Amino acid sequence: MIRSAGLLLHRREGGVLEVLVAHMGGPFWGRKDEAAWSIPKGEFDAATEQAVDAAVREFHEELGVDPPVGPYVELGTWAYSSGKQVTVFAADGAGFTASGFVFGTFELEWPPRSGRRTEFPEVDRAEWMPVDAARPRLVKGQRPALDALQAAVGR
Repeated sequence: MIRSAGLLLHRREGGVLEVLVAHMGGPFWGRKDEAAWSIPKGEFDAATEQAVDAAVREFHEELGVDPPVGPYVELGTWAYSSGKQVTVFAADGAGFTASGFVFGTFELEWPPRSGRRTEFPEVDRAEWMPVDAARPRLVKGQRPALDALQAAVGR
């Protein structure tokens, strides 16, 4: 089973609960908005790494900056339709500025069957947005984390 872990930062702006989410990079996601955003997250091996440590590591790898120091609260684990499981942790992001990111990259044959390898950013932008705006933008398998966050910190 493939496992991943992510860190969902939250804050209140003008009484509105906001979350920091990232738009996925690469040619497939470039022109998409709905279901094209993600909590900063990545895969880990549960035999060698704790999920919370992976979430913090992946936040840094994807965005190029350290997340706020915890506490990190586990919101839950959810399965994607593919069977992959994602464990999401929440952290207070008040005072965290969504800038200065240096996005991690991946390599892909592009265009397909061309034999050329091209490097793309894992994410191409990250920003704060109200939970209600984030919900349709997040990939479907991560949307339950928003409900869990709202239950944990209040709407």
